[in-house]
Amino acid sequence: MSLLLEKPRVLLTNDDGPPGHESPYIYGLYRHLTQDLGWDVKVVIPSSQKSWIGKAYHIKEIVSGRYYYPREPDGMGEVSEESRPLREGEVAEWVLLDGTPATCSNIGLHNLYHGEIDLLISGPNLGRNSSAAFALSSGTIGAALSSALSKVRSVALSYGTVVHPTPDTFHEPAHALGAGIIGRLWADWGADAGGLRGGEVDLYNVNIPMIPELLTDEGLTICWTRIWRNSYGRLFKAHRPAAPAAVTTTVSAAGPDSPAEPTQGAEAGPLDDKTGQKDLGALVFKFGPDMSGLINPSASSVPVGTDGWAIHKGWVSVTPMRASFGEPVDWDADTEADMEARIWKMKL
Repeated sequence: MSLLLEKPRVLLTNDDGPPGHESPYIYGLYRHLTQDLGWDVKVVIPSSQKSWIGKAYHIKEIVSGRYYYPREPDGMGEVSEESRPLREGEVAEWVLLDGTPATCSNIGLHNLYHGEIDLLISGPNLGRNSSAAFALSSGTIGAALSSALSKVRSVALSYGTVVHPTPDTFHEPAHALGAGIIGRLWADWGADAGGLRGGEVDLYNVNIPMIPELLTDEGLTICWTRIWRNSYGRLFKAHRPAAPAAVTTTVSAAGPDSPAEPTQGAEAGPLDDKTGQKDLGALVFKFGPDMSGLINPSASSVPVGTDGWAIHKGWVSVTPMRASFGEPVDWDADTEADMEARIWKMKL
């Protein structure tokens, strides 16, 4: 990596897919990164919504791609099977892959732009990715973890939904703030003796709450945080066919922290059009979590200094992370002699 470069070469990805109802933020951030910061940004994103998929790879499927040509003002554009010159009004050529966010990250780094990327940015996600319950499920963070495991500096960026619906006026100040935070992190990347890249922090997880204070001169307070180690319970409900005229609410495909939407407005899943009266009582389930305790927790239940605490206060959280599973903090065994004390003595 060319860490001495003042302006990094960036790979931008997400888990919400190309610009649209479920992916309202990526084009705005792209414009700020390229226009305000003047960075060289390549974009490789999933061809459709891939939230809550973590750092998964589909290892038996063939990953196909297409080219996407975003236009002003909202990034909506044309899809092409082949690369072609830009047409009038088109801003750039992006790549859409029929794969997971982590797949987009790895293919972007190693197949499409090998040796050309200094920094991966994943997001901005539609909804927060604060706390363990969200972070461990997040495709946004999954893409950043994938990049970090390839020893590339990585930042996951999420916009926490607070006001429903989020006013469009919040978008631009959030993009400016997000780009500014990423710019500062790049210029002054933190140290971690256990990091994969010679003592550097592996990745950062940034959460910006979408609240009216974004519009004020003071802006939002930014603080360093750690992850809130919380938990969740049931995520799925038994699926029952709805009456034809019934209007029910379902979780947005963008995730539990995104605006809910009517069933008839959501994309049908593989089982939605196949269940009928015969399926009553059968093994048919649909994602339908109750996340109210995680999205709107009581202040006393959230530990001070965590990302969940910061979002609850209306602050921006910046959490340094390692690309690894957590381990007990008191682990101290670096030599074979140290390991003698950790050998099981009991017989099974």
